[in-house]
Amino acid sequence: MEVTFLGTGSAWGVPEYGCPCRICRAMAEAGQERTRTSLFIEAGEKILIDPGPDIRRQMFSNPIPEPEAVLISHEHMDHVGGLDDLLCFRRSRPRDDWRPLPCFAHAEAWPSLEARFGYLFPKTLAKNICRAGQTLEGLRTEIRPFKTEHGPVARGSVGFVVVWEGKKLVYTSDFVGLPEEPEGLGEADLLVLQSHFFSEPEVNRPNHMSLQNALPYLERWRPRRVVLVHLGAADCVPGDPANDIVKKLPPARPLADARGRPFEVPLTTDDWARLAPRVLSAHGLDMPVEPAREGMKISL
Repeated sequence: MEVTFLGTGSAWGVPEYGCPCRICRAMAEAGQERTRTSLFIEAGEKILIDPGPDIRRQMFSNPIPEPEAVLISHEHMDHVGGLDDLLCFRRSRPRDDWRPLPCFAHAEAWPSLEARFGYLFPKTLAKNICRAGQTLEGLRTEIRPFKTEHGPVARGSVGFVVVWEGKKLVYTSDFVGLPEEPEGLGEADLLVLQSHFFSEPEVNRPNHMSLQNALPYLERWRPRRVVLVHLGAADCVPGDPANDIVKKLPPARPLADARGRPFEVPLTTDDWARLAPRVLSAHGLDMPVEPAREGMKISL
């Protein structure tokens, strides 16, 4: 199984255009960028997960073959806004040499998808319904969705367990919790974990996971390797005059080590790479952890 991280950032990407905050400024100064999170997996099939609004650019930067299945974790535009761009595969084929791409999403996500992209069905994409705990039908790769909690405007939110040739990948997508914790999430060879925040905010308005609140999941699941995605820019940075802008959410209790000493807030992806292992180690977790980088590939 090979995983390509086409995009690694949050709903607006990082840096955000015109944002004066220290995170966005530091990312720009470092020449780093995180586009909207999307994955491409080559296993029993070629699988595209969450084609967001950056997918056309991401495919030019990281050429991928035509997918054989499309997985949608939920109905938010940063995860589905590029569905129209998948027309490129059909448009570049002879008229009589096209089979609609199977597209899988939870039943509660489909009303929104069909309202926005109904013209893609059934000629370009073929509608398939995900059911939590049930293996997706018609694929060689074993893929099981699991229900996640991502707030009232994403009731169709799911993560995916992907198994191929004895290797297991777990992709949480966006979540603030799990309504039920099914078997099969533990001991993944690779856990692709949302970490929108570094510290859990006082009010988690967007219903996203923080590295701080992810620690108990890591303790229970014990993955062999962790890669962080959907890294945002909403954490307040001490001393930053832009902490009062709309997107900034102050922490309930800053992420700290065992002695209660707060960690510095990561500004760049390089900072995440330096700090995330220290955070896990300080909390007794010894698995490797790193932030995803644009175009990064991992073979399992």
